[in-house]
Amino acid sequence: MAVTLNASTSTGYIQTADTSGNLALQSNGTTQFTVASTGAYGQIKSGTAVTASGTSVDFTSIPSWVKRITVMFNGVSTNGSSNILIQLGDSGGIENTGYASNADQAGTGVNSTAGFITTRSIGSTAVNQGLATIGLISANVWAISGAFARSDSASGSFFAGSKTLSDVLTTVRITTVNGTDTFDAGTINILYEG
Repeated sequence: MAVTLNASTSTGYIQTADTSGNLALQSNGTTQFTVASTGAYGQIKSGTAVTASGTSVDFTSIPSWVKRITVMFNGVSTNGSSNILIQLGDSGGIENTGYASNADQAGTGVNSTAGFITTRSIGSTAVNQGLATIGLISANVWAISGAFARSDSASGSFFAGSKTLSDVLTTVRITTVNGTDTFDAGTINILYEG
């Protein structure tokens, strides 16, 4: 693998990586950014924003080098009162058991083992916006934290949790606890980084 620096000239400077195929940019002996044949580490990439609809919204084909994912919600609502969940998936599909998660609103909480619960006691008029940050702790162990604010009322929720996947993360799903309420408004997108 070779990289041309100062490519504004016809010759430039060509830097060849070692036999691993990785190019590491360092500062004071510490790698700050790595470019490999499978992708670049240290970069932030955006998914494609989607209109929230159906019973779930999936972001798939997440690269194996990803260490952190931010899920962004703008004006998201459903036609029912089931709380919003974020679930993770790997090569075996979406995992819907084994989560340790809690959402708290005004000192009253709700737990879930079926996914990362993000809201408590919402109704069909709830309009949510906020961020959820999901980070890799170690080999397929992920943690989440975030907050939602509701634009239809003076309320919101804080949430956190963790989940160990059986394989490398590939998918983030946004759905509801009952799995049948339908998203009827809003936009969802993700950022992911290595």
